Amino acid sequence: MLTTMSVQVAVVGSGAQWESIAEEIGRLLADRGCTVVTGGLGEVMAAAQRGAKAAGGTTLAILPGEHRSAANPWADHVVVTGIGHARNLAVAASGDAVIAVGGSYGTLAEMALALRLGRRVVALEGAPQIDGAARVSTPTEAVELALRDLD
Repeated sequence: MLTTMSVQVAVVGSGAQWESIAEEIGRLLADRGCTVVTGGLGEVMAAAQRGAKAAGGTTLAILPGEHRSAANPWADHVVVTGIGHARNLAVAASGDAVIAVGGSYGTLAEMALALRLGRRVVALEGAPQIDGAARVSTPTEAVELALRDLD
């Protein structure tokens, strides 16, 4: 039996003020058939997965802790790592591209790791500044750029 893997896009970031943008990104990614990967917790991570689920998409949460119950309620599949912030590498590596929304040091780490791995990194308002990340203004631009040459 041959299966085709969907494109996976990691949505990284934090901050409750960015939730509406993250939710729109999740919806747009699901509309394009992508699996939405996040760190599985709240704020931006939950919003992106909520948007994906509202559009009928699939979500993957990669948790820093040791308990599946910590995942947000929109996570379809949960990876429990027990490795704390080191899980940022798994989030970055699991995305064929990465979209950053808001965030702080953890987001910066995920962006840097993704760039080191050769992933396209797209940053929206509030995301940390880092050389190599493309800056855009809207969720639509972010998704279009992230998926260029991938889908």
